[in-house]
Amino acid sequence: MGRDYDAAVIATGHCGFGMGATPNAIANMEAFTSVNGFSTKAFLAVPLVGSLFIDFINAIVIQTFTSIFVG
Repeated sequence: MGRDYDAAVIATGHCGFGMGATPNAIANMEAFTSVNGFSTKAFLAVPLVGSLFIDFINAIVIQTFTSIFVG
């Protein structure tokens, strides 16, 4: 893992998540790929995981902890 160009673009997207949210990740990847070339895999995987899957899992976690500690 991490030995190809797609992994490098995904890593820049991960840095964008660290700075905020999915739009930051996409902006980081766009800045990186504008210089080095496009990565289809990264632009498919990062927004899906960042916006879709994480939001659903976050909702489940918040609901679970709320029911445990409040109710």
